[in-house]
Amino acid sequence: MTKRSITRTTPAPSLDTRALNRATLARQLLLSRSPLSAGAAVEHLLGLQAQNVKPPYYALAARLEGFTPEALSRLMADREVVRIVTMRSTIHTHTADDCLTLRPLVQGARDRELNAFRNGLAGVDLDRLAALARELVEAEPRTMAQLREALLAEWPDADPQSLSVAARCRLPLVQVTPRGLWGRSGQVALTTAEHWLGRSAEPAPAPDATVLRYLAAFGPASVKDMQTWAGLTRLREAFERLRPRLVTFRDGNGVELFDLPDAPRPDPDTPAPPRFLPEFDNLLLSHADRARVVPPEYRGRTWQGNQAHCTLLVDGFLAGVWKPAGDALLIEPFGTLTKAQREAVTEEGERMLSVMHPGESYDIRFGTVVRP
Repeated sequence: MTKRSITRTTPAPSLDTRALNRATLARQLLLSRSPLSAGAAVEHLLGLQAQNVKPPYYALAARLEGFTPEALSRLMADREVVRIVTMRSTIHTHTADDCLTLRPLVQGARDRELNAFRNGLAGVDLDRLAALARELVEAEPRTMAQLREALLAEWPDADPQSLSVAARCRLPLVQVTPRGLWGRSGQVALTTAEHWLGRSAEPAPAPDATVLRYLAAFGPASVKDMQTWAGLTRLREAFERLRPRLVTFRDGNGVELFDLPDAPRPDPDTPAPPRFLPEFDNLLLSHADRARVVPPEYRGRTWQGNQAHCTLLVDGFLAGVWKPAGDALLIEPFGTLTKAQREAVTEEGERMLSVMHPGESYDIRFGTVVRP
């Protein structure tokens, strides 16, 4: 009888919640502040959530040593970073290079988004709409209302909102300055990324390079994690192509996680200082399983109706919300903080205020513990 050799596969190492937390914080520049420039940080993080104007500034203040709001504002004024709809159909602040590559990567998702508006677009030639909208916004930046009005003149029977959504989905529309500049105000006016940046978009890339960058910024992560971050599907093939270059782990639920071999995976007991994050920070939005940052008992606590709250991390995990309240910084924890934790949170709050509002005087107050 011929003996058959038996190949035994070594089980992938397991990473518990704290190990995943510390690894993700390290990638997100939240375990210790980074000396990176604002532009380099935006590139490393693959963009910053920017549904509102201020969150990208607060996001970098939490992550970078020596950051000032003017550093990011200057990049935006010089058109080195832009505000554009990309991942998950939400506005992000991206470097100019990423704007011209990541938007084509997610274009298919933006096209599919229009299926929800097909009734309002009955009889509308979407290619003609895109061409007309491009002509309009490249002649001069237009507000959504102006763009909608012009398109409605061409298709009077269409739903006005659906027309403007179609323009936003079919074209890479960036918000022109002064919108987005620190300390400045301005309505949302749009033109194409190519027109604003003076160069053409890249062809839609294979996702492989973005998978590696995602792992560098958010890993270790599963296929579903990246799909959640990007708002894309069918990324399994890219991960499988890259498998020989990656290492794998399992989380506490047995889900396979991929990572870069040399990426930081700190000891789970590594101290994690408090951090004040803005609303919509990608740290809390970019994994299918958010337990690495959001304790199960605090799920859904950063939202109230359509209002998202700024968030507080203590020991690396979501621990409360915060907001400006007149001349005070009001901190509302979800649980009782120890004396040492309150002192550390206060110190971090003072630092954040000195960076974002230098020369202004604020009290730091702890509100009532927020319970469900």
